[in-house]
Amino acid sequence: MVTRTNELKKLDTIYQSNANNLVLVYGRNGSAKENLLDSFTTGKSYFYYRSRQCSDAKQHAYFDKQMRETYNYLKVGQDYEETFKNFRSKDGSKLVLIIDEAQYAIKKNTELFNALVALKNRKLYPGKVMIIIVSSSIVWAQNNFAEIVGSQKSAVDESIKLENLSFLDIVRAFPEYSVASCVSTYGIIGGVAEYVDRWNGRKNIKANVCENILSPTGFLYKEAEGYISSELRELSCYNTILGSIAAGNEKLNDLYEDTGYSRAKISVYMKNLAAFDVVDKVVSFETGGWDNTKKGVYRIVDPYINFWFTFVYPHLSELVSRTPESFYNEFIYPNLDKYLQKYFIDVCREYLHLLNVVDQLPIKLVKIGTWVGKEGNIDVIGQSSNRENVVGICNWAEKQMSYARYEELLESMKKARITARTIYLFSATKFDDKLVELSHENKNVVLVDMTEL
Repeated sequence: MVTRTNELKKLDTIYQSNANNLVLVYGRNGSAKENLLDSFTTGKSYFYYRSRQCSDAKQHAYFDKQMRETYNYLKVGQDYEETFKNFRSKDGSKLVLIIDEAQYAIKKNTELFNALVALKNRKLYPGKVMIIIVSSSIVWAQNNFAEIVGSQKSAVDESIKLENLSFLDIVRAFPEYSVASCVSTYGIIGGVAEYVDRWNGRKNIKANVCENILSPTGFLYKEAEGYISSELRELSCYNTILGSIAAGNEKLNDLYEDTGYSRAKISVYMKNLAAFDVVDKVVSFETGGWDNTKKGVYRIVDPYINFWFTFVYPHLSELVSRTPESFYNEFIYPNLDKYLQKYFIDVCREYLHLLNVVDQLPIKLVKIGTWVGKEGNIDVIGQSSNRENVVGICNWAEKQMSYARYEELLESMKKARITARTIYLFSATKFDDKLVELSHENKNVVLVDMTEL
């Protein structure tokens, strides 16, 4: 089971303070927020309420009833402030109040939030309290919440987003797997905590895909469209756009020609998809070679949604008529390595970031990114505060990284108009002899075998 150690430490630090606190915690469905809250409240005096999708009046009625049953009193509260006056800490310690799925309770009516602020300010309860507002809606937490509460947003002391797990977390979760299998898992399901918990590290990649994704009883069988429709309406439009991006139409004009939607409509839908981390516009590292940079490129950044729309969505008829194994062999396996190249680049970028954190790079990096050129790419660029660079390219699918790839990198660096203090060549397979010889002669060219990751 995934444990969010860093977030747990942060919540405990806030709890230990002498002040009253109001904290916003949010993360997508499957982010393991329930496990985090369960670990945090262990041994503490707390009140947990999970909001319903219902009217404001019924919401308060449910909340008040649970409060009366918990603290054993009869008087019905007429509003949230009156209800909160009956708060009690069973042992005199700091009381934790959790409002889960708060997007259903804090909408246009801010009565609940106003009462929470009054509670924090000791106007309703004299003891110490830590209030945690929790949501599985990224859109609500990052956009709507601030608009709803207005100037009272300043009452929130801390905002904690439960990010997806890193590749290093995937490696730790699957000690039975090789690095290659971890990269494959990361490229297919990403870092959603629930997905990771339910993926079976004792089975190979094909068995997991067949069982969890391609089988009608698999927990991921309907997850891609289910996640999209949890935040957005007009599923058919979003499916059309995502299917088009997955097919290689990554620029606005390409999407316009392929889908038939207006550019304005596509832009609005892209903004909505980006609001909860499904798509994003690729932003190249700023270099002198701006004229040679490919601009306006969209990518599906959620790995599982990308996998579904790349491999499964175009073949839904066959998904029903074929066995999972037959489907995998024909529609997934032949192109899986090409698909995983992008995620191997992400892994290499994370590796470079970790080296930077522990001061194992020749320069201290202040930013890391990528450069997408009209002709050629630089998979990884890192830059120091005085604009010195390290660069890298990554090979996942080729049987060996060739010297020609290194020469292509040098050409891309010319087009990007950058130089590099050190060049990293990452490969999931071998390096050709000429590259090995080069790395011996030139210490600024570093070969990184995948097993080192």
